[in-house]
Amino acid sequence: MPICPACGAELESRACPACEKANPPDALYCCYCGEALSDFAGQVAGEETEGDPFDLDNRVLCSDETCIGIINEHGVCSECGRPRDPSV
Repeated sequence: MPICPACGAELESRACPACEKANPPDALYCCYCGEALSDFAGQVAGEETEGDPFDLDNRVLCSDETCIGIINEHGVCSECGRPRDPSV
């Protein structure tokens, strides 16, 4: 389980079915091998979901300038899992 570098707490994660490495719990694809994570297989394959899961007008982008994720309701990036940096 990944450890938070700021506070030392264990972070939530889930293992990739292909490479078994830890990924953020909301990731659609494995950060290491690119495999589609099983919980989202239907969405990745093109099944439509009801409603938009993100409010694009009020989204907060990840503070890591190289990441394309947005900050979710838990205060962490939807792609890289980094906590929001309010100073940015």
